[in-house]
Amino acid sequence: MSERMRVAVLGASGFIGAELIRLLSGHPQAEVAFMSSQQHAGRPLGQVVSGLRNSRLAGRRLRGLEELSKVSKVDVAFSCLPNGVLPGVLDEVSGQADLVLNLAGDYRLRDPAEIAEHYPESAGGWRQPIPYYVPEFGPRPSEPVVNLPGCMAVAGLYALYPLFADGLVEPRAVVDAKTGSSGGGAGSAEHPALRYGNLRVHRLHGHRHAPEIGQALGTLTGVKPDLQFSAFSLPVSRGVFATAYTWLRPGVEAGEVRRAFARAYADAPFVRVAGGRSPMTFPMLKTVVGSNTAEVGLSVEGSRCVTVAALDNLIKGGAGQAVQAMNRVFGLEETLGLPEVGPWP
Repeated sequence: MSERMRVAVLGASGFIGAELIRLLSGHPQAEVAFMSSQQHAGRPLGQVVSGLRNSRLAGRRLRGLEELSKVSKVDVAFSCLPNGVLPGVLDEVSGQADLVLNLAGDYRLRDPAEIAEHYPESAGGWRQPIPYYVPEFGPRPSEPVVNLPGCMAVAGLYALYPLFADGLVEPRAVVDAKTGSSGGGAGSAEHPALRYGNLRVHRLHGHRHAPEIGQALGTLTGVKPDLQFSAFSLPVSRGVFATAYTWLRPGVEAGEVRRAFARAYADAPFVRVAGGRSPMTFPMLKTVVGSNTAEVGLSVEGSRCVTVAALDNLIKGGAGQAVQAMNRVFGLEETLGLPEVGPWP
């Protein structure tokens, strides 16, 4: 593209919104034209988000969402609004943007009963089908509104997709996902003293990412497995580590599993297959936090298959994945403006 794209970040003061601004401010083809925060409207970005006070955008003022109608139309609006907010304003937002990338959970699920259970505040507000898009799986969408996956859900998908796409495992799986404290959002009420040095249960049954993973696998592979999904809280600020347990079909060998993963991610610049004889070669948070890269690894013993995936929940599980989707939709280099590696150690 010869001209820079104008982008809007809705919900800019949250963790994901702030990470989007950080990434977009260094994107060679993007210009942040609008930033909203209902709670902090009128205040400079750098006063609200301490991590961005040295950004060149630090002096720009956050605006109320209703002011989006007062600016020129943007190419992309990234919606990082709390669940339930976008459905009430989506008509107005889509009228001001050629593409709306939704990072919240509002339209991820399609089954009315599941929506009522997991996102009751999100029903209604849009009459067209809204695609669920993971950049590594399937063609780029052409619809005006696109949903992006949840952070723990996409980690689970990276760990499971090759197995079900190639028909290698029985149609059931157990996934446990561990997430850092930023996964709870900037408004989390959990005291740091309860999180620090602690590993605890977040939710063993009924987590909303369970139907999301099942629905996505059904759409992408034709298999909607019997899925047990449990979530746990890690004493770190960033990162998701998901472990998936599956059972190979009779006659399936470990080599077939390794080849399936290699094929699935051969052309995926941000998903790397890691693993070897040493535990240190398997996915870990230290090698992905601060980057848009997800690592996956696998181990097979007999009929039992264990796969793992690690990623940064705010980047590959959120803002970075959204920028990656924008790059693909507009025909830009997929890796443009995105970090492949984070700090070490």
